[in-house]
Amino acid sequence: MEILSNLTSKFPTFLLTGIPGLEPAHVWISIPFCCLYAIALCGNGMILFVIITQQSLHEPMYYFLSMLSAADLGLTVSTMSTTLGILWFDAVEINLNTCIIQMFFLHGFTFIESGVLVAMAFDRYVAICDPLRYATILTNSRIIQMGLLMIIRTVVLIVPLLLLLKPLYFCRTNVLSHSYCYHPDVIKLACSDTRANSICGLIDLILTTGVDTPCIVLSYILIIRSVLSIASPEERHKVFHTCVSHFGAVAVFYIPMMSLSLVHRYGPQAPKVVHSMMANIYLLLPPMLNPIIYSVKTKQIRKAIYSGFSLQNKQR
Repeated sequence: MEILSNLTSKFPTFLLTGIPGLEPAHVWISIPFCCLYAIALCGNGMILFVIITQQSLHEPMYYFLSMLSAADLGLTVSTMSTTLGILWFDAVEINLNTCIIQMFFLHGFTFIESGVLVAMAFDRYVAICDPLRYATILTNSRIIQMGLLMIIRTVVLIVPLLLLLKPLYFCRTNVLSHSYCYHPDVIKLACSDTRANSICGLIDLILTTGVDTPCIVLSYILIIRSVLSIASPEERHKVFHTCVSHFGAVAVFYIPMMSLSLVHRYGPQAPKVVHSMMANIYLLLPPMLNPIIYSVKTKQIRKAIYSGFSLQNKQR
């Protein structure tokens, strides 16, 4: 028992991992990371500001876009401190309680973003397949209810998952694979039974990605069926163009997430640098690209940004 207590701990300190094999170059590597974080923060902040201040953008589609930008901001901020702390100061240690707090926000904002993408798919479905009832279906009160439902679902799923970490004992060599705490990565280091954690994690996965992905796919099947019934090719192109931004957001969210899951599940022998790069792409790509996609592909957002800049120049 004494030997076991020396090898395990209920209140461990984990060691985060930066870019394995490139530790001497961490300061230089931090420069592109800072640029990516700046793009994500400024881009999503600008989208939020434009939607809040421009009366013409107070519509359901842009309310959902503001939710997406808020989730992207939360996702960026939740990991920025530990990632830059490693690259700048070699601050690799993190205790279990801080790790749990980070996972709450990291996985929480991921669940919220997944829910927002479903809401945006539903918005496009109603706008294209039932345009006459669009204003009566997607009222302000209903949008608020949808937002609250996303938050409630997130809290109900995340809290039990993280509370189950508290009773676990962890081995003394607690080196995590990433620059932040990721639930599948943390439970792999536990010395005690983690079946309850794995079952709870699987239930969470089914009730988020397992529900959200089919809903998005079904929405697009119904949209495509409706669009193909339109006789004019010009009308088809115009309708499909309104879905391009959302399709891009879905792709940059789900592809890195699935790739990281596959690396964790089937690539234990892969080089550590592959795990690290996939983990950083998974978190940085959606918050960085979503503002760019919507700014480039959505004319109303683009015009609002231009008008905001031109107004500032006139005031100067």
